[in-house]
Amino acid sequence: MSLNRNEKAAVVAEVTAQAAKSQTLAMAEYRGLTVEHLNVLRRQARASGVYLHVLKNSLARRAVAGTPFEVAAESMSGPLIYGFSEDAVAAAKVIADFAKSNDKLVVKAGAYAGKVLDANGVKALAAIPSKEVLLAQLLGLMQSPVSRFARAVAAVAEKKSAPAESASEAVAA
Repeated sequence: MSLNRNEKAAVVAEVTAQAAKSQTLAMAEYRGLTVEHLNVLRRQARASGVYLHVLKNSLARRAVAGTPFEVAAESMSGPLIYGFSEDAVAAAKVIADFAKSNDKLVVKAGAYAGKVLDANGVKALAAIPSKEVLLAQLLGLMQSPVSRFARAVAAVAEKKSAPAESASEAVAA
């Protein structure tokens, strides 16, 4: 189904708005995927806050013109599904994780921080833990010395009170 000029302009405007507020673009070739598989991928993307859309490459090139994702314009060929995310790793993670379980989805390229990523770069970006996981790890790291110190103080206090208790028990007997 062909889009008229107004519909194309609306698609370009929508994708441009998504690109403006996104940090990451991940692209994958979806040739051979069934509609069921694409629907599963879209559900996973929606749950992760990723804007996932099948676009004509010419419209995608127009939409990313003037954005940090313009560097990936040369990689925009073939049947591609585009994933934009505000989280730095979410789009790459959704596409790479789905590609692991479905060999028909092939990670093609991406862009992050004004730099083009090849397929291995997108997979490497996907391997980075999410922001929430990194914050939890940092918090655990920061709490570790404090909790160790508290346990050491409690152990010393317990050790000092133990001889006093055994002495009072010996006097009572």
